[in-house]
This record gives sequence, C-alpha cells and structure tokens, in this order.
Amino acid sequence: KTLGESQKNIFTFSFILIFANILFLSLGALLYIYASKEGIEFTEVRDQIYPTIALNHLPSIIGIVFILGLIAAAYSSADSALTALTTTFCLDFLDFGKKERSESLKRKTRLIVHVGFSLVLLVTILLAKQLEETSIINQLFTFAGYTYGPILGLFTFGILTKRLIKDNLVIPICITAPIISYFINTNSVAWLGGFTFGHTIIALNGFITLIGLWFIS
Repeated sequence: KTLGESQKNIFTFSFILIFANILFLSLGALLYIYASKEGIEFTEVRDQIYPTIALNHLPSIIGIVFILGLIAAAYSSADSALTALTTTFCLDFLDFGKKERSESLKRKTRLIVHVGFSLVLLVTILLAKQLEETSIINQLFTFAGYTYGPILGLFTFGILTKRLIKDNLVIPICITAPIISYFINTNSVAWLGGFTFGHTIIALNGFITLIGLWFIS
C-alpha cells in the first residue's frame, strides 16, 4: 500500500530467495557427495542425478515421495504458466478488455487459447527432450540468454539514458541482436582464441541491443 511496505516486501522476499537458493544448492551438493560415496555413476546429463538416486538407491517410500513431489511441482508450474499465457494473450492480443464479446464467446476463446498454449508447451517439452545434449537448466539458461538479452538492453538504456528512440525500430533491433549474438557465439572459438560465451551470451546480447538503441535514438 505504501512505498515503505513495498520496500519491506522486496527485502523480505529477497532474503527468502537467498535462503531457498542456499537450501537447494546444499541439497544438490549432498546428492553429489552421496553419489560419490556410494560409487554411483551418471551420464553427461546431470538432470538424472536426483531421480536415479531417489528411485534406485533409496528406500521405495523415497521414490514414491519423489514422484508425487515431481508431479505436484510440474502441475503447479504448468498451471501457473498456462494461466498467465492465456490471460496475457487474451487481454493484450485479443483485446478482451476493449472489444465487446458475449461471455460464451469469451469462454470458448479462452478455452481454445488455453488448449493451444498447452500444445505449444507439449511440443516444447518434446523438442527439449530430443535436443537433450546437456541438462535442462543449461538449455534454459542458454535460451534465456537470447530472449532476455534484448530486455536487459532495453532496461539498461532506459535507466542510464534519457534519449528518445524511434519506436518503430525497437522490434527490429530486438530481433537482430540475438541473431548477431548467435552468429558471434558460434564463431567465438575461432575469432576469440578459443573463448566461448556460454551463459554470458546474455551480456553480449544486451550490449548489442543497447548499441542498436543508441543508434536509433
């Protein structure tokens, strides 16, 4: 309700996130320690560590709890994501709040959009499985490096400068920056003496976006 309460909420949530991250990092470290002591070997895909230990090297009840927890977490995350996508698409792209529509038509449209995004999510999961050369988290960070880079560039430009930009050129800049970043990242080993950007591609992507915004301002 007030600025002070908002700041309090932000700091409180930040400390909770720090604690949660430390907890999960500790659990991951303990899994590695346990696997090392028990001589458990894994493939290159590190996502298999927890399910392998839970299902094959711990009591059956642990495996059952793991499966139930995994299902609960997956359904919760998927439900939140699909609801947010459906709401955003209906309000921002279909103008539900501006155009007059009957409730039955709105309900039908929401259902179609929801099912559509569900299919998109399913296809994305299947593609991620087919391309699973590294862990899912690595794939997510790599993907985020290309998608969030322009957002980082836009945010930095808005915070650090007061220059006005040509709005109609922002989208082309935000599309071009990831393409250039990908091209540089693909050839970085040859061009930069073996250097690879890895997850820092988001910084390069954001910087290219920032430069592009500067030129159109």
